[in-house]
Amino acid sequence: MATINRPRRPTPVRHATRSRALGLAVAFLLGALVSGGLVFTVTRPSSIEQMADRLRAESALRDKTQIKTLTELARTTRDRLVPVLDGLDRALPADGTAGPAVVTSADAASWRKAAAAAVEGFADPPSGETATNVARSSLASAVRQIATTVDTYAAARDLAGPARTAAMDLAVRQRADAIFTWSVGATALDAVNVDAGYGHQHVFLPTSPGDGALTPDTEPEGSHDS
Repeated sequence: MATINRPRRPTPVRHATRSRALGLAVAFLLGALVSGGLVFTVTRPSSIEQMADRLRAESALRDKTQIKTLTELARTTRDRLVPVLDGLDRALPADGTAGPAVVTSADAASWRKAAAAAVEGFADPPSGETATNVARSSLASAVRQIATTVDTYAAARDLAGPARTAAMDLAVRQRADAIFTWSVGATALDAVNVDAGYGHQHVFLPTSPGDGALTPDTEPEGSHDS
């Protein structure tokens, strides 16, 4: 009986190729997932870093609040001290001798009361960021110097002759130093307000010739640097 040779079925090459391609794709995807997971695991912030970031954010928010509160205190203090400085300007001309203005004991007592209240306003300061602390400390130091100036003037009123002249001259120099110190604090306060997003805040005291104090810039109040 004759043998009939049937044609052989072709090998499913296309099917095998597709299977291998699919397998490679799956392997690549799994590798990418595993690799990505390893990268995330290695690069993700640690719990300590996350805590540090949170503390920095909380500190920045707290400092913004302190800047706003300090600026309000500086304005209130300035308004309280301007009448005191105006009185001292009338009573203490630049040469340190007694001025022509009539200053009563009640006036001096009123100045001392206002200065003491200003000093009390800066008592027990909170701790903030370095720049805010510098602004606050400078303003507080200036307020204490103004209070000392008033005390010196009040004491000089009871003196006579060269002693009185020397004491009045000391009060003049103390006043100039106080105004200069306040101008340093006011400049620092202006800078931290700009950095905090509040814009320029020019809380400066009036100056007299020879004080050498810093003066506010020409930017409008509340404006931001361009």
